[in-house]
Amino acid sequence: MADGNASETVGHGPAAGGTGSGGAVIGGVEGGPGTGGARVDGAGGAVSGTGERPEAVVPARAGGGQVPGGAGDPVDLEAIRRAAAAIAGFVHRTPLLGSAAFSELAGADVFLKLENLQKTGSFKVRGAFNRLSRLDAAARARGVICASAGNHAQGVALAGARLGVPVTVVMPETAPTTKVVATRGYGAEVVLHGEGYDGAYDRACQLAEERGLTFIHAFDDPLVVAGQGTVGLEILEDLPDVDTVVVPVGGGGLIAGIAIAVKAQKPGVRVVGVQPQEAPALARAFATGRLEPVVRARTIADGLAVKTPREMTFRLIQRYVDDMVTVTEEEIARAILLLLERAKLVAEGAGAAALAALLYGKVQHAGRVAVVVSGGNIDVNLLARIIERGLLEDGRLIRIRTLVADRPGALQALLKVIADHRGNILAVYHDRLRHEVALGETEVELIIETRDAAHVDEIRSALADRGYAVQGLEVQPAVRRP
Repeated sequence: MADGNASETVGHGPAAGGTGSGGAVIGGVEGGPGTGGARVDGAGGAVSGTGERPEAVVPARAGGGQVPGGAGDPVDLEAIRRAAAAIAGFVHRTPLLGSAAFSELAGADVFLKLENLQKTGSFKVRGAFNRLSRLDAAARARGVICASAGNHAQGVALAGARLGVPVTVVMPETAPTTKVVATRGYGAEVVLHGEGYDGAYDRACQLAEERGLTFIHAFDDPLVVAGQGTVGLEILEDLPDVDTVVVPVGGGGLIAGIAIAVKAQKPGVRVVGVQPQEAPALARAFATGRLEPVVRARTIADGLAVKTPREMTFRLIQRYVDDMVTVTEEEIARAILLLLERAKLVAEGAGAAALAALLYGKVQHAGRVAVVVSGGNIDVNLLARIIERGLLEDGRLIRIRTLVADRPGALQALLKVIADHRGNILAVYHDRLRHEVALGETEVELIIETRDAAHVDEIRSALADRGYAVQGLEVQPAVRRP
């Protein structure tokens, strides 16, 4: 593959400027450097639950959390500062906002680093722009190529458009249509190939050789890691007395950069990584010390679904990250819904993973905790399913089935009982043809919007009092509330 770095050694040289001007405003709440983070909240109040905190799935491993500065490191604080100067006029300085609701739920002072509000909806554009900005003139003219299921693709495509660099992106054939359309919208040539990332990656490498393009890796590149590390610089500038930083982990580029940026300046700050249980390659490697691919990585946090991590980011994580934990699919889904309801923020699965770990007691913490919400590019159909599932679990949406007489007015009588108790009927399914339904009867299935679990009990009791045998089809809570 062709390469075209400008003559510069990553990790050495004089410090450059900071990360640009701060002070973003969200919903009338300002949060900028020196403020200690502003507040953003919807309705407060804790979510019901037992209050118990489960043990982290992946145990802590001794030996991490070192102070950066080793001569052999491919990335250091000065490289990250240079990246900050390079990208300052291009990317957003995203807000770091505190949340009273999440602080109450987690038992800590919680601040959200909102990379879901970044250009392209993800932190990935930071590393992409830093990498492309270092190409020499010949490499820029030839163009670049990358493999990605979404966020890295959009970051590289936008950076290429702004810098005048032709971009080719190879995406899996299973990539969400919204991300394919968005990537093309930034002017990139999109090639669909393979069932998953591995197939897309192999094809991208092949095209890079054939066309003489520079391959831009999503995380196995010091310049990309340095760009992602600018998130850590901004966290420390906006919240100098932060105690813990919680970061979602896929290939490890984001957490490696953040850990170096933070620990080089404040060695006592804990940096904790979070992976899905369904894609735990780096969490396992952190616990065992052995870097091995996982056979399967299917998760709603598709941005973290990396089967084969790389040596560079793994070694940086080993040295500078304090702990790695995992979260379940249900915990991630719950965090997505809570961000939407409590903070009025849309996060993808990867973006909500770090908050899920904090809310479900996977992260040892005290004091001020910065949680990185890494992206907000979620498929709207998936978001709709998560919302419906959450409403079912909270008792605000129920599905019931009962039998009524197969005669005029019987269905109306059933619906009147529900209406009298202020249930809002969203859907009615009427079936007299099922083999199990006796002659002269009709099965009715209803989806009803309710206020809470007590309202559900009220409606079911009223139906029972009028002789209806109600079978509940509610989805039972699959996970303890935080």
